[in-house]
Amino acid sequence: MDLKSYIRTVPGFPKPGINFFDITTLLKEPEALVEAVEQMARPFIDQGIQRVVGMEARGFILGAPIAMRIGAGFVPVRKPGKLPAATHQVSYSLEYGEDTLCIHQDAIQAGEKVLIVDDLLATGGTVGATIELVRKLGGEVAGVAFLIDLLELKDLPPRRKLDGVHTHVVLPM
Repeated sequence: MDLKSYIRTVPGFPKPGINFFDITTLLKEPEALVEAVEQMARPFIDQGIQRVVGMEARGFILGAPIAMRIGAGFVPVRKPGKLPAATHQVSYSLEYGEDTLCIHQDAIQAGEKVLIVDDLLATGGTVGATIELVRKLGGEVAGVAFLIDLLELKDLPPRRKLDGVHTHVVLPM
């Protein structure tokens, strides 16, 4: 199945010069959604992953079914003020600003194997911050999985944030 054909490109969103890869066109098609989840989960099946972490918001959409597929629990990483209990937080740079992510302090236990899931790897800021949060809780980052990877060059600074981390990409763009 050609998953790329299900993804819409929206030029100039959220600002001029940026192309937004819209996965809602993939999500609305049951066969494409099932195939995307299966391809993202496949390398992590039977690998002892205990938690899947998904970042707000598209990481939630893909992370929860991947967690179900591999038999793990799901942990949301959210923006400040969205989680009700005590959190750790990390701020990071985006291609067009700064942001902060939070995780519940009790979401991951020391030594648990964690898979981090998001729809897209662009600057690496979001996944880098999430890796930092998981490690702050003592979790072992067993891998990261992306539906789309915009970084063709492997030696760019965003890629260096993933050095030593098993990185799985379904659709290099």
